[in-house]
Amino acid sequence: MVFTATYRRRVAKAADDPVPTRIFAFMVAVFVVIAAAAIADVTAGPGVQWLSVMLAIFIASLVSSIAGFAFSAICGAMLFHLIEAPVEVVAIMLFCSIANQLMMTWMVRDNIRTDALIPFLVGGAIGLPFGIYLLLATDRAAYAATFGVLLILYGLYKMLRPTFGIARQSSALDVLAGVMGGVTGGAAAFPGAVVTIWCGCKGWDKREQRAVYQPFILMMQVATITALFSLHLVAPQIGKAIPSFNPVYVAYIAVGLVGSWYGMRCFARLNDRQFSLIVNAMLTISGLSFVL
Repeated sequence: MVFTATYRRRVAKAADDPVPTRIFAFMVAVFVVIAAAAIADVTAGPGVQWLSVMLAIFIASLVSSIAGFAFSAICGAMLFHLIEAPVEVVAIMLFCSIANQLMMTWMVRDNIRTDALIPFLVGGAIGLPFGIYLLLATDRAAYAATFGVLLILYGLYKMLRPTFGIARQSSALDVLAGVMGGVTGGAAAFPGAVVTIWCGCKGWDKREQRAVYQPFILMMQVATITALFSLHLVAPQIGKAIPSFNPVYVAYIAVGLVGSWYGMRCFARLNDRQFSLIVNAMLTISGLSFVL
């Protein structure tokens, strides 16, 4: 409760404050530490892998929580080089991401407007089954690269032309954005991309945007994993696609929550222009993760 009150005061009084240089210096320092830990992993063997994984989760949580998404894109780029088993990487990212989203959604709960959120959720519920079908029945490479290129182009364009927006807005377009978010959530584990882009085009400030796409991402992630576990009960042959929970993930989740907490403190200091720049940078980074 104390932190929540402090966070609200920061958001209220610091909307136009620049991000302190020390925040970026701290982020660079953590990147250096994770790089050093990765090198230690290679030279020292599996004995220090847990340190590299925890640092990777921390930096991914810290950076992604400033924008509110792209945890898997940033974390996966590091974990796939540290852990040999892809299913374990997916499991770690899944459980940590849901925990981070729960905390971030709770922290923006006062700004959530049900009337603005519902059309996106309706669309997400429509699109999610199609996304899960693409995940289970098609080759991911067939659509991941195209999706990644589109994200890169959009992110770069928005960083060069930040005033771009959409004049016509309606609930039908919100539902459509939700449908596309449901499809990409089920197929690529990235439900927030299209919804985030659309919220930015609506001219909302940073709090209005996160109050929609933050709970949308959380609900789509929970719905996706619930659907996959349900399918596993009736179709055990897809069991390899369902990650299981390992007790060590508790430590990973805790580290991720600490990183997200610091990231939300950075978010409170951003003005809308800085927030938009970071969001589009995260979209570009996410696109690269699908292409590379």
